[in-house]
Amino acid sequence: MITRRRFLTIGATMLSAPALASESQEWTGRALGSAARIVLSGVTAAAAVRIFAKVESLVRQVEAQFSLYQDSELVRLNRNGWLSHPDASMRDICDLVDRMHEATSGLFDPTIQPLWLAIAKGEDLAKAEALIGWSRVRHSLAEIRLDYRMQLTFNGIAQGYAADRVAALMREEGFNNVLVDMGEISGLGERPAGGSWQAEIVLPDGTRVASASLSNRALATSSPSGTLIGHGSPHIINPLGGAPRWQLVSISAPEAAVADALSTAFCLMDRPAMDRALQSFPHARIEALV
Repeated sequence: MITRRRFLTIGATMLSAPALASESQEWTGRALGSAARIVLSGVTAAAAVRIFAKVESLVRQVEAQFSLYQDSELVRLNRNGWLSHPDASMRDICDLVDRMHEATSGLFDPTIQPLWLAIAKGEDLAKAEALIGWSRVRHSLAEIRLDYRMQLTFNGIAQGYAADRVAALMREEGFNNVLVDMGEISGLGERPAGGSWQAEIVLPDGTRVASASLSNRALATSSPSGTLIGHGSPHIINPLGGAPRWQLVSISAPEAAVADALSTAFCLMDRPAMDRALQSFPHARIEALV
């Protein structure tokens, strides 16, 4: 199976701690093809069992909407070319993509999927390139409709969206000190020892390049060479043509989906273009550029 999973370049520093504080509970699993992890601070084991069951249910819902490797809403949309009465989460993603596409001058574009597949499989690129264009995707409360043979991928935003959904669930349940890692990281409140959650940012070869403090803030990192497709092509592809400009981009923002999408698109952009895009997302900031 071809994998779209990005090389995860973020590691929370507490992962290397000898042991978690006694009042902390941990859940591990998988979400959208990536290893997932949650650390709850100041909670009993019995309470953690209940909330972790809700997390697993929520992860299944997100995968049922956005996974490319099961019969999800996204897969059905790509297969049929339309989706009637899309789920609220699907509409939320499409609305955020509208903003991202405009802010990045078209460089964040989920219609890249046919070109990604063509590169990965060594097929005709010209035919795939003709299918790119988010402006040709029509979405409303009633339906999402694609032009003939177009396909979408939300792999540059869905992991962040999943982290946001889980973080919202934690707040609803009254948990305010939580580390959420759904492939992108969201740190709520404080870590068990006190203070902000600390995250290291590393290159695919393990070289540490920066660190970030997270308190009610999310972090996403993208590295084009972290996963190679076809005959060694970077997995982050410029829908307008051209190679990635950066080895690694790390973005923090209040919303993990925003950080996720910006870190993906910024791999293709020069610094002035990034600064212009950030005007549309003023609470986001660049944590590392390599």
